[in-house]
Amino acid sequence: MKYLSFVRSSEKYREAQPPAAMMEAMGKLIEKLRKEGALVDTGGLAPSRDGFRMRLANGKLTTTDGPFVETKEVIGGWAILKADSKSEILRLATEFMELHRTYWPEFEGECEIRPIDFLTSDERDAR
Repeated sequence: MKYLSFVRSSEKYREAQPPAAMMEAMGKLIEKLRKEGALVDTGGLAPSRDGFRMRLANGKLTTTDGPFVETKEVIGGWAILKADSKSEILRLATEFMELHRTYWPEFEGECEIRPIDFLTSDERDAR
């Protein structure tokens, strides 16, 4: 099964450069996970000041340019991972977050993991 993993943290961490040791360790982890076949794709997101939000409410679309000052946390990066079980995806997420704890101890944030649902609407209805 494939999973979408994303890191949510204060935007202040997007403004700060991660420690060099963290980036080096992250590069090694990414290479290892690619070789294992567990990492499908990964990437970071630019600060919210470079983006916008589109909202649909009461039948109307509105667009708001970033930065989103009212937001306490933003998504800073994402990965698509492959794992055969919940315990395996938990291991991958733990390994990733351990890098932050070890190499960037002042970092605070969370990693959310969600299964990617590739079912058609008919297949979902049949569940």
